Amino acid sequence: CALFTPICGCWQLHAARHVSHLTINRVSAFGPTDSKAYSPNTNQIKMLRSVARSAGLVARATAPVQQTARMSTAASNDAVLKKLGADYGSADDYFDKARQAPGQHTEKRAFTYFVLGGARFMYASAVRLAVVRALATMSASADVLALANLEVDLGGINEGECITVKWRGKPVFVKHRTDGQIEEVAGGVDGLRDPQTDLERVQDPKWLVVLGICTHLGCVPIANAGNFKGWFCPCHGSHYDGSGRIRQGPAPLNLEVPPYKFAGGDKLILG
Repeated sequence: CALFTPICGCWQLHAARHVSHLTINRVSAFGPTDSKAYSPNTNQIKMLRSVARSAGLVARATAPVQQTARMSTAASNDAVLKKLGADYGSADDYFDKARQAPGQHTEKRAFTYFVLGGARFMYASAVRLAVVRALATMSASADVLALANLEVDLGGINEGECITVKWRGKPVFVKHRTDGQIEEVAGGVDGLRDPQTDLERVQDPKWLVVLGICTHLGCVPIANAGNFKGWFCPCHGSHYDGSGRIRQGPAPLNLEVPPYKFAGGDKLILG
């Protein structure tokens, strides 16, 4: 039906037009005197025209839709795309040039691993170097480390003598005490402002090591002087005994004992 419907619609259209033209020609051939006998009336003419109009609508409705304009537009678009593809390349196939076939890159895998591993090793070395440099800036310099410890030779100090050495910018008293001086300070701590026994302040009773700075205002006391035959600060009248303990005057504390140790028989290391 779909195949023969257009054909039937076209046949009806041609038949209606043929009948209309034939009738009109017969009327004109016999003249105006016979027009009533041979010409159709007005209703018949209107009917024939409506039939022809209907046949035309049916033919146009059942005829296949023409795609001429659309096909021409599509063809022009294809031509433009083909031209762009030939001259400039397509935006969708850029990855084709960089694509590798499966297994093509395996022959360079060792080289790739070597490059990646070497780069990571260099990064790690740079980070380690930066950390070491940062820590080195916070550590003490060589001259400071040299002053941190001081070695004192005790062989040249006779009994009863007191020497002054410089350690970290401060004076240090090193006194070689006699047996009588040791007995004088061996008593108790009654009446002391800063109670401390002599054994708490020395490692070897023969050697007394104290900082030469008065605990009052930081003056340097005089050795083997004062009311207690220890040290005397003439600035404000502070008196220390033979163990460096404050006995009289405004000083509130005993002379400070620095960190030290004996190295061998006649070596003393401060710090």
